[in-house]
Amino acid sequence: MTANTNPQHREGPVAKTIEEQTAKLPSDLFLWASLGSIGVSLTLQLLGRKQISQFFGQWVAPFLLLGLYNKIVKVEGHDQLDRS
Repeated sequence: MTANTNPQHREGPVAKTIEEQTAKLPSDLFLWASLGSIGVSLTLQLLGRKQISQFFGQWVAPFLLLGLYNKIVKVEGHDQLDRS
């Protein structure tokens, strides 16, 4: 773990609450959600529903970003100082 370069920095109550809630979710949930979104989009594309297919296809990146955020929170979250 890297040392906190700004020891006076503390997360606000909203960030702490979000981190506490997202840390409860398994990281692979977001991966499965993105794969499901790809599957739904592909199915709709094959059925000729191009516009709704693009709608579901655009969910892939946000799901993966949320998964990345979830992983970072678990490793480097606000409670890191409490654990050390």
